Amino acid sequence: MCIYSSRKNRQNLKRKVYKRRKMSWRPTYRSSKFRNVYGKVANREHCFDGIPITKNVHDNHFCAVNAKFLAIVTESAGGGSFIVIPVSQAGRIDPHHPKVCGHQGNVLDIKWNPFFENIIASCSEDSSVRIWEIPEGGLRRNMTEAMMELYGHSRRVGLIEWHPTSSGILFSAGYDYKILIWNLEIGEPVKMIDCHSDVIVCMSFNTDGSLLATSCKDKKLRVIEPRSGRVLQHASCKNHRVNRVVFLGNMKRLLTTGVSRWNTRQIALWDQEDLSMPMVEEEIDGLSGLLFPFYDADTHMLYLAGKGDGNIRYYEITTEKPYLQYLMEFRSPAPQKGLGVMPKHGLDVTACEVFRFYKLVTLKGLIEPISMIVPRRSETYQEDIYPMTAGTEPALSANDWLSGINRDPVLMSLKKGYQKPNQLVFKAPVKEKKGVVVNGIDLLENVPPRTENELLRMFFRQQEELRKLKEELNTKDVKIRQLELELNNLRNVSPVGNNV
Repeated sequence: MCIYSSRKNRQNLKRKVYKRRKMSWRPTYRSSKFRNVYGKVANREHCFDGIPITKNVHDNHFCAVNAKFLAIVTESAGGGSFIVIPVSQAGRIDPHHPKVCGHQGNVLDIKWNPFFENIIASCSEDSSVRIWEIPEGGLRRNMTEAMMELYGHSRRVGLIEWHPTSSGILFSAGYDYKILIWNLEIGEPVKMIDCHSDVIVCMSFNTDGSLLATSCKDKKLRVIEPRSGRVLQHASCKNHRVNRVVFLGNMKRLLTTGVSRWNTRQIALWDQEDLSMPMVEEEIDGLSGLLFPFYDADTHMLYLAGKGDGNIRYYEITTEKPYLQYLMEFRSPAPQKGLGVMPKHGLDVTACEVFRFYKLVTLKGLIEPISMIVPRRSETYQEDIYPMTAGTEPALSANDWLSGINRDPVLMSLKKGYQKPNQLVFKAPVKEKKGVVVNGIDLLENVPPRTENELLRMFFRQQEELRKLKEELNTKDVKIRQLELELNNLRNVSPVGNNV
């Protein structure tokens, strides 16, 4: 009986230990209000069809969205162009729809101004950054004249970012390894950040725009004080090759996507004040497409979308271990080339929509909205999932920010919808167009040829210009000789007149 009872006690003890382990293993995210978030694809009539999406292989989204307009970089025969469509005009797009086509090279990035919804910036292979003002209701004809043309990079410009709190500050990163800070109130670069040894592939600001995080092809992650250009922290990523970086709101954390030493896709979480070692590293899968991170500071949700994938994974970020809580995955058979993100004030709060992507499907020429929705039975406004969010009113002017002032974004509530219009007006500085003239050639007007055919055309055009210049010189030489003969005749005649 004693042996039997001791065995029974041991079995009961094992059961209790197993139950405790099972209970302690339960993931903590089950208490999250976002554990059941799901992705909903818009109906076909709410998609944008028939758009010749660019086939450029540059690692950017080629798409920008705000509450008024959707902009997509398009395929074009000469130069670069992008199309701007009002968000409300979904459906099949006219093949002859007007475009913004002022660049002389392929457009590599486009970004809407967060405070002026009709202002969009673009950068291109022609080494320029241009600011465009889209008329109310959209384009009625092709737009070729930019509001501002910004020249300062010596090579093509691959990346642009607006400052998150200042109305007139724009950052541009070029293939000359430099970041230029533009003051659009005067239309001039006011600062150059020259601390990178290779091409900058990503820029991200913290909430008030006082810090800038960059990832670079030199395999280094940097946190920079943008006004001074001083590198505050840097990490040489050998085990985790960084591709993209994003600030996680006010959590003093950075998240990067990249590749591990075994060539698997990976994400890493960093302390922005100590980049010596990542806090967490997590492998995602063995695919080769670039991972784009999107962070929602209001819900603390992180979305991961792979270039060429059809799925979007999403996580919840917490301040305590394990920091990253996997929630769910949206799956789709159509691969995505890039994704645009709707600002918060453009979401449908009545449907409990917390995030909206605009997915570029190149093979179909299709832009597909994908809404991330929190399922709720109540039809009232859900204050717990819609806290005060960054609005459309700038907190600082360009001169205020450049003088050293930092200020958090001006917040707005989504409860009454987006009704308060922005009374500010974006004005471009009036100044004469400057040129860099060397040997009679304006280098800013003559962009170097990109193909052999362009080189030949430029060569024959220059030969024709040389022939005309030689003819003009010959005619001027003849004219000079005639004037010299006339002058000699006058000199010979004047003494004879005096003798008489």
